Amino acid sequence: MAKTKLAILIPLTMLFSTEVTSSKIISDNPLFQRTLKAYHLVAPHIHGNVLEIGCGEGYGVELLYKNADQLTLIDKSPYTAELINNKYPNTTIIQEKIPPLTQLESNSFDVVVSFQVIEHIKEAALYLDEIHRVLKPNGKAYISTPNALKTIARNPWHYKEYTFEDLSNLIGKTFSNFTIQAVRGNEKTDAYYEKNRKSVARFLRYDIFKLERRVPSWMLQIPYEVANRMNRKKLLNKNPDLVNSITLEDYTLSEHSEATLDFFCTLEK
Repeated sequence: MAKTKLAILIPLTMLFSTEVTSSKIISDNPLFQRTLKAYHLVAPHIHGNVLEIGCGEGYGVELLYKNADQLTLIDKSPYTAELINNKYPNTTIIQEKIPPLTQLESNSFDVVVSFQVIEHIKEAALYLDEIHRVLKPNGKAYISTPNALKTIARNPWHYKEYTFEDLSNLIGKTFSNFTIQAVRGNEKTDAYYEKNRKSVARFLRYDIFKLERRVPSWMLQIPYEVANRMNRKKLLNKNPDLVNSITLEDYTLSEHSEATLDFFCTLEK
C-alpha cells in the first residue's frame, strides 16, 4: 500500500490524541475554513510575546508568527513539534497536557490564543485561570469554541460544549472584562450544514439502542472519527462544487444569534 494511502487510512486522532480538522483533507474544507477564520480575525491584534494553547498541526501559526516578537506553542501531541519546528525554527514548542500551564511564568504574555480547545477540557475553570495568570496586565486572550446548540450529534472528543449563557457564566468567574461574539456563515455554509445534518441523521437511524448517548466517550472516539471522515467524504462526492467553494469569506464575525456556529471571545486581564 502506498504511503499516502496509508496516511489517509490512519485517523489523525492517533497522532494528535484528539479531534482534528486537517488543512490537507479536501473533505474537511468547510470546517477547516471556519476554524481558520478565527486566526484571520485575531491576526491584526497579535503583538509582543504570544502564546497559542492547542495549536494542533499548526495551520494558523504563520498568521501569529509574522506579527509576534516571540511565539510559544503548547500542544499535547508530540507530532506537533515535528510538523512545526522546521518551518518556524525560532518558535518555542512545549508538549504538555493542560491545564495547568506548568512551564510558563505569570504575567509573561501580551496575547494568548486558544481556538477550539476549551470544549475538550474537563477543568475549564482552571484553564481560564491559567490563561489569566500568564497574561500580562492589560493583556488579551482570544478563544473560540463551537455553539452547543448547533451540534448535530454527540462529539465524544468534547468534554463539554457551551451555550452563550454557559460560556458567559464560566468566563465571568475569571475575567471581569470580556466580550463574546459569533462566527456565522451564509447561505452557502447553511446549505452544507443542512446536508451534513441530514446525512448524520440517516446514519443515526441505525443506532436503535441509542448507544451514541449511552456508552462512555472513549469507546466512541475512534469510531466517531472514522464515521465522520466517511460522512465528509460522502458529502464531498455528492456536492463537490459546494464543498470546494467554501472560503474564509463565507464566514463573518457578528453579534450572537441563533445562527452562531462558533463563539469568538476576547478576554482582557
